[in-house]
Amino acid sequence: MYLPIKRVTSLLSLSVFMAITFYSANSFAAESIESFAEKAKENIAQMKKKRTIWTDADREIMKAAEEQLANDLPNPGLKAGNKAPNFALKNAFGETIELTKELSKGPVVLIFYRGAWCPYCNLHLHALKENVAEFAKYGAQVIAITPQSPDKSAEQVKKDGFAFQVLSDSSARVMKDYQLYFELPADLMRIYKEHGLDVEEFNGKGGNGLPTPGAFIIDQQGVIRTMQAEVDYKSRMSPEDIIAALAEL
Repeated sequence: MYLPIKRVTSLLSLSVFMAITFYSANSFAAESIESFAEKAKENIAQMKKKRTIWTDADREIMKAAEEQLANDLPNPGLKAGNKAPNFALKNAFGETIELTKELSKGPVVLIFYRGAWCPYCNLHLHALKENVAEFAKYGAQVIAITPQSPDKSAEQVKKDGFAFQVLSDSSARVMKDYQLYFELPADLMRIYKEHGLDVEEFNGKGGNGLPTPGAFIIDQQGVIRTMQAEVDYKSRMSPEDIIAALAEL
């Protein structure tokens, strides 16, 4: 059974998301999407006592950054019909994974996500985890790419039991090749850190680059058949849509 991300993300209100975004991702180990969301809600009561206050100046910085991103990437992501750029990246265990070699085994569901610190990314990854067997019916596997360090990815894979490859794009080359890359402004990085999220802790020193979340269904000829990428970090391709795309290959 597959769980559309549109349904499970509705379990989290925007206010809940804003609170848990800046809470350590290690607090959100979950056996299912629903239990993950419930755990997030449970943490809110505890966090209300110690969370920092967002000032009007903070909100203006965030708004300006969002507007700049929408201006810089009005239509992110390499489009369907294009050849998927090849890559060779290290997985969470130090092994090199190359796209062309994986495509020789079957289609690839390529997912770009921001990092273990992002609740919406975690919800999406858990929804994908629940549907690995469904994807396998079409001979497909999931490969997830993140800018976070291999050490952070290893922690995440071990904690959450992801049965798919999680690769680290530390150089940002692959994010750029797939036209998803952007950089967080210095003032936004500063206020994130003031409110408890140190992106460099996940990406490494100077690591202010992120992808807009994206999904690409790639056939065995290396052609992107379906994709979704938007600057709205809450918008993700649902497992249901992924399965529908795989069925058309």
